[in-house]
Amino acid sequence: MPELTLPGYVVLGLIARHGAMTPYELKAKVEESVENFWPIPHAQLYRIPARLAELGLLREEAEQTGRRRRVFHLTDGGSAALREWLTDPDTPQPETRDPGQLKLFFADLGEPGDVVALARRQAAQHRHWLDLYRERRAGLDLADVSRARILKLGILHEQAYVDFWEALAADPHRLDPDA
Repeated sequence: MPELTLPGYVVLGLIARHGAMTPYELKAKVEESVENFWPIPHAQLYRIPARLAELGLLREEAEQTGRRRRVFHLTDGGSAALREWLTDPDTPQPETRDPGQLKLFFADLGEPGDVVALARRQAAQHRHWLDLYRERRAGLDLADVSRARILKLGILHEQAYVDFWEALAADPHRLDPDA
């Protein structure tokens, strides 16, 4: 069995959780679930299911009439691959591609006021995400443990960013905001 990509496991997991889906439905599920921490380009969500079907992990069913949509169903092999992935505690190194952090790295090359403006803007953006995650968690069905866990992690993550950027905006010359 070829090694699957993480987006492939996202597709398997979403179909396992929600049932058979078209690529368009997968796109919508990604947008409402994992996109905040694991974005997948929409074009990939049209290619990945077909590849997983070639590997026997999904079964494709094409509508014969109407819009002739392609609906993908999880196979026993797909379910087994998903279970195997979930039981393996190892993961690749996390990827952080944060444009704010990149600008902060080079901030000494800009004007002194630039870092304050950057910090204020970043604090506002992360405050927005923090509020959104808190709102989603407050409206969550208590039985939805997986979403509750990931939202809790998102809240803690965004709170740390808000705290850092606000401290930097308040005193950009302080090297250690915790000191």
